[in-house]
Amino acid sequence: MPQSLQERLAPRNHCFGCGPANDKGLRIQSFEQGDEVVCEWSAEPHHEAFPGTVNGGIVGALFDCHSNWTAAWHLMQKSGSSELPSTVTAEFHVKLRRPTSSKRPLRIVAKVVESTSDRATVEATMTSDGVVTATCRGVFVAIQEGHPAYHRW
Repeated sequence: MPQSLQERLAPRNHCFGCGPANDKGLRIQSFEQGDEVVCEWSAEPHHEAFPGTVNGGIVGALFDCHSNWTAAWHLMQKSGSSELPSTVTAEFHVKLRRPTSSKRPLRIVAKVVESTSDRATVEATMTSDGVVTATCRGVFVAIQEGHPAYHRW
């Protein structure tokens, strides 16, 4: 099985949402597929707001990390660099369209819709059994040395 972006590019990352090294985190895995980045994720009971439904904050964390990885991957590819830029969330907006089932696998598909040399706007959709449960649009910015998140990967 191919390694996720996180496993390949940041195996020691401790981020709650996407860090492979965080045993108590969400441990999302993002895979590039053409111009999209895709994540398949399954909830556990402690991710629920109430029985059978994923907590909205967990939905937001999934979008935030997966979209941030989408932006970082895009900016790396766009610049031709072999090093992943350190990116942070400038803003993101989540629309919870319907309850997100905690009983079925979730699929998050993200795509960069606008970018400059140091930022990317990402749109993402979360589905369960092919039904859209939430959407997100966010702006992610490459940061420089001196920022607390610089080289956190």
